[in-house]
Amino acid sequence: MLEIADVHVYLGKSHILQGVNLEVGKTLVSLIGRNGMGKTSLCKTIMGLFPVAEGSIRYRGIEIAGKKPYEIARLGLGYVPQGRRIFPSLTVDEHLRLTDRREAAGGVWTIERVYELFPGLAERKQNLGANLSGGEQQMLAIGRVLAANPSMLILDEPTEGIAPALIETLIQVFHHIVSEQIGILMIEQNLHVATSLADSVSIMVNGRILMQMESERLLRDEDAKNQLLGVSSA
Repeated sequence: MLEIADVHVYLGKSHILQGVNLEVGKTLVSLIGRNGMGKTSLCKTIMGLFPVAEGSIRYRGIEIAGKKPYEIARLGLGYVPQGRRIFPSLTVDEHLRLTDRREAAGGVWTIERVYELFPGLAERKQNLGANLSGGEQQMLAIGRVLAANPSMLILDEPTEGIAPALIETLIQVFHHIVSEQIGILMIEQNLHVATSLADSVSIMVNGRILMQMESERLLRDEDAKNQLLGVSSA
């Protein structure tokens, strides 16, 4: 579904993506790495927020490098950015109605289905975004994108700042989303989450995908975790 080939990106004189190659199908792909390695920059590049200097990004066979963010979103790519970006003055229900595109997209995700997936949001549908907990805001950020009926999600640090009990709930939610034939590219610092959801993980170092490693092997390899990642394994 998503094919990234030899992508280079510069911000000023900084060469932040240095020949990234990655493919994502109707599965979940975990991308991990230390802070500052270019993971969030890759998300923003895919979504058209950073310009591609060289290389190709194709989504469902369509070249999207150079397209505007709203054009990319309309093709079916949903983005949940790091930090959630919830509108503090809108209610939960208003957030979902803002992105509801079931009729336009011909999809199956309705606002009611989002509430079924996240019952806690249904109980707080009239609450303002500013009055939600961090976990509730993350559920809303994911639900808001699902209401637009995407065929792929890009999730940037979806468990950051989330209580451990809710992390396990989100893992089950992501499994459910993939079972609906929605691909996921997930940037994740929590090694437990990354390896629980994907059979193998891609490791980003200095603006490029350095290697792909089986999840079980990575969990056993203390040297790789210490030298390449510096991420939590719990």
